[in-house]
Amino acid sequence: MSKPLNVGLIGYGFMARAHSNAYRTVNNFFDVPYRPVLRTVCGLVDAEAKAFAERWGYQSHTTDWKKVVEDKDVNLVDICVPNNLHAQIAIAAAEAGKAILCEKPLALNATQGQEMVAAVEKAGVPNLISFNYRRVPALTLAKQLIDEGRLGRIFHYRANFLQDWTISSEVPQGGMSTWRLDVKAAGSGVVGDLLAHCIDTALWHNGPITAVCGMTETFIKQRKHAETGKVEPVGIDDACTFFCRFGNGSLGNFESTRYARGHKALYTLEINGEKASIRWDLHDLHRLEWFDHRDESKLRGWRSIHITDVGEHPYMSHWWVPGLQIGYAETFVHQIADYLEAMDKGQPCSPTFREGLATQKVCDAVLQSAREGRWVEIPD
Repeated sequence: MSKPLNVGLIGYGFMARAHSNAYRTVNNFFDVPYRPVLRTVCGLVDAEAKAFAERWGYQSHTTDWKKVVEDKDVNLVDICVPNNLHAQIAIAAAEAGKAILCEKPLALNATQGQEMVAAVEKAGVPNLISFNYRRVPALTLAKQLIDEGRLGRIFHYRANFLQDWTISSEVPQGGMSTWRLDVKAAGSGVVGDLLAHCIDTALWHNGPITAVCGMTETFIKQRKHAETGKVEPVGIDDACTFFCRFGNGSLGNFESTRYARGHKALYTLEINGEKASIRWDLHDLHRLEWFDHRDESKLRGWRSIHITDVGEHPYMSHWWVPGLQIGYAETFVHQIADYLEAMDKGQPCSPTFREGLATQKVCDAVLQSAREGRWVEIPD
């Protein structure tokens, strides 16, 4: 019998739904040592927190996150709130001896992130930052192929994450729905929101980034604030492109924008090695494209691998029969399953806060490079 693990969720937005669904689903498909119990949810508006609790099956609700952290019955604190609140909640949860799951990016900046790392490591509590794309079976398979040396020496890593939802000047900044456009709440724009995903995957696949050179642009300079009604300067980046060097000698090229008309969530990556190449597209997330130069020349070409084999492909033995794919929501189920297994074994679950800090340092360096118009080296 799995042991109960009481979850205290802070936030009730998009990510809170994704996490709640994972907690409710994980035991149906994975034989994990813990059974998540939805203990309490915290949100700003009491009626909305109550409605969320009733819909998802939380036992109680509150509008004070400190009550979640201080609840002796809560074992795991899940942080799904704007970035400017991550540090204070995570540090308090660590001091209270709670396991922590925190949405990305880790913090507003690396200084805050370092404080969070110090807190969880001093307390010795389990900690995980939610970079869920690591749990896409196709990207997990890509990691396995890279680690097996099938690509050989890596030359290039390129990634894009494109959206179009902020093109209208009528979209406000701030508030519960559009806090990602408010620099005080988000810290940055596409760098922390979208490129952080690309950077984390790149560090996981290809090792540390040593230096970056980037540029950013804010296309709409002023927006009405959703809470005050006043027109205020926009402090976040709407678009970013940066080049980088990896520690293994390869070159990187990254782009992200919220002004790519026609793209709602286009995340693509390609890795080119001396022996083979890999391509992946979030819109077709259950497929991995593979080119192997060692194939017979008359048959050499890109192939599309359908990642559904229950015997060979990561995570798929827990789902359906070959040929039937899974999607975005299941990446969070995989994340929770891996975290619960690691907790039971007393082992870290990747990406930890320390790994999230590595991504944060790259994000900070990209923004610094854009401000100063020069290459910036990444501190160890």
